[in-house]
Amino acid sequence: MPPDESSADEAIDNVISICRTSNIEEIVLFVDPERMSNVRWLARRLRVLPLPVTLVPFGTLAQLFQRSRADIGDTVGIELQRAALSPTEQAVKRAVDIAFSFVLLIGLSPVLLAAAIAIRLDSSGPALFRQTRHGFNGRPFRIYKFRTMIVMENGEIVPQAQKSDKRVTRVGRWLRRFSIDELPQLVNVFIGNMSMVGPRPHASAHDRYFTSTIEKYAFRHHVKSGITGWAQVSGARGETDTLDKMRRRVELDLWYINNWSVCSTSPS
Repeated sequence: MPPDESSADEAIDNVISICRTSNIEEIVLFVDPERMSNVRWLARRLRVLPLPVTLVPFGTLAQLFQRSRADIGDTVGIELQRAALSPTEQAVKRAVDIAFSFVLLIGLSPVLLAAAIAIRLDSSGPALFRQTRHGFNGRPFRIYKFRTMIVMENGEIVPQAQKSDKRVTRVGRWLRRFSIDELPQLVNVFIGNMSMVGPRPHASAHDRYFTSTIEKYAFRHHVKSGITGWAQVSGARGETDTLDKMRRRVELDLWYINNWSVCSTSPS
């Protein structure tokens, strides 16, 4: 369509004339997203013809029209983004979390007690370490872990643990080796702050940094954080001293979010 109104009118008059003098069966309108305002006017002009008129969007409009639609009163809503889990899936996952965390807390209680006693005997300070993390929808919560260091950092700057880190205690090194320090997070799962499986939560300072440097990092908060996740199962665990390591972890976390089901699957 010509950009100016007078030329556009003339072009439509020509189309109508051709349709009346030729064996035309259908009119197809290919609409540029920037010229959507012309569609209603075009449709009104073409009503004089007894022919079907089909709208074919392309570019960003084509992607939009391929999404799910729903009636909202007298208008139509187009889904730009869906929740990672449906209400039914959320209920099923929560039921699994409660059942697993309850059984494990009972069954592993001797291990939890022994670890707490060993920590208190090895170094001064509490057996449990609490730190602010961000989970589903970026909401803050207090995560529980066995204390494995001589420090209890929870501020703006939280250095990541490294191999041969001098802050790690003797018992803490052993607990970290077998991931026993993560077991108190079963309490977080039971009360609903976390899930058995999901993206691992990071310290608030690290969350802010990676959110600003990795485009899709914030998508990890579309589900609850987990004690373990697809990234950890796939070997992307431990220190993330480079952005490439964190990007790899984010890719695996997003794969899990997009492909979660009660019956676990793995990418081909």
